[in-house]
Amino acid sequence: MVIIMQSGASTQEISSIIKQIETAGMRAHLSQGEERTIIGMVGNDRPIDRSVFELMSGVDRVVPILRPYKLASRDFKKDDTVIQINPGKTAIRIGGASSALAMMAGPCAVETREQILESAHIVKAAGANILRGGAFKPRTSPYSFQGHGEDALKWLAEAREQTGLAIVTEVMSVEQVPLVSQYADILQVGARNMQNFALLNAVGMSTRPVLLKRGMMSTMEELLMAAEYILSNGNYNVMLCERGIRTFETYTRNTLDINAVPVLKTLSHLPVIVDPSHATGKWEYVTAVSKAAVAAGADGLIIEVHPNPALAMSDGAQSLTPENYVNLVAKIRRVAEAVDRTV
Repeated sequence: MVIIMQSGASTQEISSIIKQIETAGMRAHLSQGEERTIIGMVGNDRPIDRSVFELMSGVDRVVPILRPYKLASRDFKKDDTVIQINPGKTAIRIGGASSALAMMAGPCAVETREQILESAHIVKAAGANILRGGAFKPRTSPYSFQGHGEDALKWLAEAREQTGLAIVTEVMSVEQVPLVSQYADILQVGARNMQNFALLNAVGMSTRPVLLKRGMMSTMEELLMAAEYILSNGNYNVMLCERGIRTFETYTRNTLDINAVPVLKTLSHLPVIVDPSHATGKWEYVTAVSKAAVAAGADGLIIEVHPNPALAMSDGAQSLTPENYVNLVAKIRRVAEAVDRTV
């Protein structure tokens, strides 16, 4: 449940509530808005006597949260979460109707230093503000390219220094979290790891924002419950990513669940990012799906762009050429303006 404090509640009153929650064997999660402070109470499923808190000084009311995901719910936080990243001189804000769309772009895999630096300058010039690129690559086949590891992370950091782009890259295991956090601005949890609960706990204890991708056969509630693991560990900077789910359709790589954008934004305060590259698996459909995602209310896009897709070591078929990405951004700007957003 959540405890909504009275407007102007004192620091001492808030501290008393938190102490009482901890005494009850629960954890307190503080959300301080411009007008009100809300304290979320999460833990075991033991029934709690609401009247204990309703009678305490500074409390306005106590509201039960009926959904299984508590901290990710709109019941806990009415206002959109806005995540701020500071990769260089210009801060990047993700989430909230007043923020520009987050434009994440770059190759699926970091192949060489030259390739990722070239990609960074290309997507920066086209309007992206976040560079994507895999240093560690989860592949279906153990014989496929697995990534360059820390060398790739160093090249990504160099690209950030040269361009000012923030860096998002995937972390695949608990052991990788400290290493990747040294270099990346955003930690990506891939679709295959959405329910890797040890990894979710680890990124939840980190200080880096997290891009959480929906599993290919996961429901929206399961995605929100995965986000709850991260939030419950104290990391409130979580982005939900719709990247397509597996259906009976085989013409595209996956099926983009465009419903997920408005539904997730209704159920949760967390930003929603759409990955049209993995959703379609074919570069020629990426622009159309991107426009649909922005029109539906997405807070950003993560798109694969490669200097030469024909030579890409991973996902070349769904990667845009630099020219195609420039054209996509131009079209996205027009759609964004129509729904009162900017790029």
